[in-house]
Amino acid sequence: MNNSTLNFTTLEANTNHLSLLDSGEISLSCISILFGFPIHSYVLWLIVRGAESGVASEFFILNLSVCEIGNSLNALFNLLIDFFSQFTLIAYFLQGFAVTGRPLFQCLMCVERYLAVVHPVTFLKYKPLRYRVICCAVAWIITLGSCLFCMFTFESGLLSYIWFFSTQFFLFIFIQLFCLVAVLRALKQSEPGERKRKKEENHMKRRAFYIILITTINITVLYVPFSVTGFFVIVTQQYTFDGWFPASVCYALAGFVQPVLYLQRAGKLSCPTLGQILK
Repeated sequence: MNNSTLNFTTLEANTNHLSLLDSGEISLSCISILFGFPIHSYVLWLIVRGAESGVASEFFILNLSVCEIGNSLNALFNLLIDFFSQFTLIAYFLQGFAVTGRPLFQCLMCVERYLAVVHPVTFLKYKPLRYRVICCAVAWIITLGSCLFCMFTFESGLLSYIWFFSTQFFLFIFIQLFCLVAVLRALKQSEPGERKRKKEENHMKRRAFYIILITTINITVLYVPFSVTGFFVIVTQQYTFDGWFPASVCYALAGFVQPVLYLQRAGKLSCPTLGQILK
């Protein structure tokens, strides 16, 4: 990245340190390509292959999987631009899937869960597939606009790009944590006559609580490191490689939590530890 127009104070680092960081970035890109692309493609295939009711109920996850496939392609083109500069604009364009697409579709999923648990009457009113299609259409328009913005500002206006994704992440974190914490509180509260209910109902409630808890932790790990690092760069005007790499690790690895949860729930993944938690 060319940051000469930003007057950033880049910290000096020795060659070995830079080489280690470069190797780490390459490893993250390879993980995203080798594991992310097939996992999200498999989730997409499972949803599309299912019945119409399955597609309707998992419509947000389906769109999130398409977006994550775009993220995997972004990792691929980020590797290719080191050898073929012709792919630079494509790589910058695909950045929009990472900085806007993923958090936006995750935000829609959190809002849906919030309505289902806290406002069930409103959820039933807007449960039909057409409302999900409208929400996703708007989300895709916003995501494609973000892709165009990233393509034209990622290199020529790096500070604007940092402002862009840091502000977005902060907003999405606030919305998602508000929804998830509200759902956790609602699931934790005991309702009248709950002790007399069947054991299966309590089991489903406990399972939903753990899924939302895992999702809450995952959202925090995904976006907080990048937001903190981004605002630190904006305030201090110091672009440090050391600050971005841990955030990149969190963002890359935490992105696998959602498809793993779906595969575990669909019975396509045998993970004893996760299965014991969600049992």
